[in-house]
Amino acid sequence: MNIGLFGGTFDPIHRGHLALARAARERCNLSRILFVPANVPPHKQRQPLSPFAHRYAMTALATAQEKDFAPSLLEGPEDFESSPRKERNAQKPNYTIDTVKRLKRSFKKADRLFLLIGIDAFADIAKWHQAEALFRECEFVVASRPGFSLADVANALPQSLRPRQEVTRPFHKQAATGDLVLRGVTIHLLDDVYQPVSSTAIRKAAAAGKPLARFVEPAVAEYIKKVGLYKGR
Repeated sequence: MNIGLFGGTFDPIHRGHLALARAARERCNLSRILFVPANVPPHKQRQPLSPFAHRYAMTALATAQEKDFAPSLLEGPEDFESSPRKERNAQKPNYTIDTVKRLKRSFKKADRLFLLIGIDAFADIAKWHQAEALFRECEFVVASRPGFSLADVANALPQSLRPRQEVTRPFHKQAATGDLVLRGVTIHLLDDVYQPVSSTAIRKAAAAGKPLARFVEPAVAEYIKKVGLYKGR
């Protein structure tokens, strides 16, 4: 089976996230995509995040109508489950490499893992914890957007995996599309899923009492309204 792993703060999860997941499912023949809200995301500086319980609930609501999508507690806090796992600490950052290795323990030998990510986050991939190891563990599915070239994608790789400049120079004029396969790296680029929507804009709209229907699934919009999630932000 081909399994997708889509991590993030999902504060809130929006239509752009779902569009990426649907395109990745089609492109890579994914049998299942796990949406993994992070309890303590190591790369997010904005504080405070909405409580994990709310972000997980919205993720569950947003994915409920897609049989191949499922919310996951892989990065949930220990006290969120009835049987806490000693390997997780509620205040420890959720490093993707740890999540990937934990998930792959349940894999069969022929299973393949695909990590879904937007290109803005991918631009900082070299700064991620054990980034080189992450590329050994899974293939990447990156949602591109206008303004990024294949050279930008290649140059974002950790230094040990990055091609020499003379190799990437011809890529500067090529849009970030197709597949980029290098030694130890496989990246599938999606160039038709970009949506100009952000969780930041949605939070501001919710705080102002504006309609959210064009940004998020109806059940998520109703949840945000019902609990007053972003009021006072």
